[in-house]
Amino acid sequence: MRTLRDLPNKTKAAVLMLVMGAEISGEVVKHLTDQEIETMAFEVARLERVSPDVREQVIDEFYELAIAQEYIAEGGIQNARAVLESAFGSDRASAILNKILSNMQVVPFDFLKKADPAQVMSFIQDEHPQTIALVLSYMPVVSAAQILNKLELDQRAEVAARIAMMEQTPPEVIKKVEAILEKKMASVASTEMSQAGGPKALVDLLNRVDRSSERVILELLEQNEPELAEQIKGMMFVFEDIVQLDDRAIQAILREVDMKELGVALKGVKPEVQQKIFTNMSERAMGMLKEDMEFMGPVRTKAVEEAQQKVVAVIRRLEESGEIVLSRGGEEEMLV
Repeated sequence: MRTLRDLPNKTKAAVLMLVMGAEISGEVVKHLTDQEIETMAFEVARLERVSPDVREQVIDEFYELAIAQEYIAEGGIQNARAVLESAFGSDRASAILNKILSNMQVVPFDFLKKADPAQVMSFIQDEHPQTIALVLSYMPVVSAAQILNKLELDQRAEVAARIAMMEQTPPEVIKKVEAILEKKMASVASTEMSQAGGPKALVDLLNRVDRSSERVILELLEQNEPELAEQIKGMMFVFEDIVQLDDRAIQAILREVDMKELGVALKGVKPEVQQKIFTNMSERAMGMLKEDMEFMGPVRTKAVEEAQQKVVAVIRRLEESGEIVLSRGGEEEMLV
């Protein structure tokens, strides 16, 4: 069972996103950069097991750090220390502040401190000697020595020489190598925790973020984790998937959705999507809907996407209640 100390900060963030729930997490995602969104999405998708105890510790740590950072911003380190000592005691206050300060001064390749040397070796042994030398220079001496000792004799000598002659390395080079190695190691990392994350958790989150964030996440996953991206897309239901539903399911949906929202949602979609809806409406209702769509004129893309999300939310609610069954991987739709 992994402890809180064993978890990287990005994994803690993924646990926190799951604890907050898809709706709140969806709002958080809107404030992240593309790189942060990619990292978060991957961590949520690969998270498998987390014990209740660790989950509670993650929440407590987040709360303490949030309070500490707020007081640091307002009155500096000493003010923060005074407040934290009053709230948590001297020892706990020092631990919280040390964690914040260490995060503010991140050491390159810090994630390698507790990495298995054999695993690191498998990732870097085919890299350029200069790259290997750079990585080993930032690893704990004992671990670096183990890796150096397992390299081929000629490679070992060249890497050792480059370590000895290494001077200053441009920060952008360090950052690039660090990002590549961390991503490689994250792709094979495993955990020993109870079921919490995984692809389904990411799908639940994506289903509640805005469409632009959803597209960014899926595009990044397609570029970097194509197999995972296909798995995620296969589990999702988006507005355009309405064409896959049978008429009885469509009719159940039409009884629940707001017609004005539906009109906005249908603006700019493919003709077959509109036709799927129209063919399940009475002549009078269809005429009124088409008239409303013409009357509203051009609509902002964001408004259309928000309306589509609301319709999809109704569809998912009907699925959860058992009134309809959505297609998953080619299964036939059913109306219960």
